[in-house]
Amino acid sequence: MSELKYKKILLKISGEALLGSQEFGIDPKPVEMICNEIKKVHNLGVQLAIVVGGGNIFRGMKNSKKLGMDQASGDYVGMLATVMNAIALQSELRKIGVPCRVQSALDINKIAEPYIRFKAIRHLEKGRVVIFAAGTGNPFFTTDTAAALRAAEIGAQAMLMAKNGVDGVYDDDPRINPNAKKYDKITYDDIIVNNLKVMDLTSCSLCKQNHIPISVFDFAQEDSIIKILNNENIGTYVGE
Repeated sequence: MSELKYKKILLKISGEALLGSQEFGIDPKPVEMICNEIKKVHNLGVQLAIVVGGGNIFRGMKNSKKLGMDQASGDYVGMLATVMNAIALQSELRKIGVPCRVQSALDINKIAEPYIRFKAIRHLEKGRVVIFAAGTGNPFFTTDTAAALRAAEIGAQAMLMAKNGVDGVYDDDPRINPNAKKYDKITYDDIIVNNLKVMDLTSCSLCKQNHIPISVFDFAQEDSIIKILNNENIGTYVGE
C-alpha cells in the first residue's frame, strides 16, 4: 500500500461503458468486467469512489431535443439514468464481496443514501466503495463535472477517467483519424486551450483549481487501474 502512487481515487465511468454489444441499456458482461477490476483495486486497500454516467440509457441534450423537452428536464432524466447504472454496479459489487454504498445527489431515499460529504468520506475510511449518482443534482452540468467536484470534496489524490476503446488523449479522434497523435503527458491548459474533447472543460478547470491530476485510460485493458497505481506508463497523464 505504501508504494502505491495514489491511496484515494475517484473513478469516472461513462454510461456507454455498460452498453457492451447492445445499443441500449445495461449489458451484464461489461458490468462484471468493470466490477472485477474495481475489486482488484479495493483489495489493495485503496479508497475508491465512483461516478457513473447515464448515456447508455438517456443522453440529456440529444434525447431531450428529440422528445421536445427543455434541456433542464432532459438533464434530470439523465440523472435518473445514472442512478439506475449505480444500482446495477452496486448489485454486482455486493455479489462479488465488495462493500458498497450508493449516494445520490437527488433525494431517492428508498434506494440510495442522500449525498453527504462527511458520510461518504467515512464510508471510504471503512473500506467501502462509494458510487456517486445523479451527477451534481443540477441541470446543465455533466457527470464529468460531477466527478471533478466529488473528487475535490472527498480529497481524492487523482481522478481516473475510463474510456471505451481509446487509450488516452489524442489531438483528434483516433477512431476516425488513424494518424491522430497520442499524448503521454499534457497539462490542464492543453485541454482547455486546444478544446480537446476528452472531458468537459468545466471538469478540467475544477481539477486544475484543486490540483487533482487526471489519468485517461482504456478500461478494456485488464489491470489498467492497478498499473496506474503502480506508476506504470499507461494512458495519458493530465496535470500541472
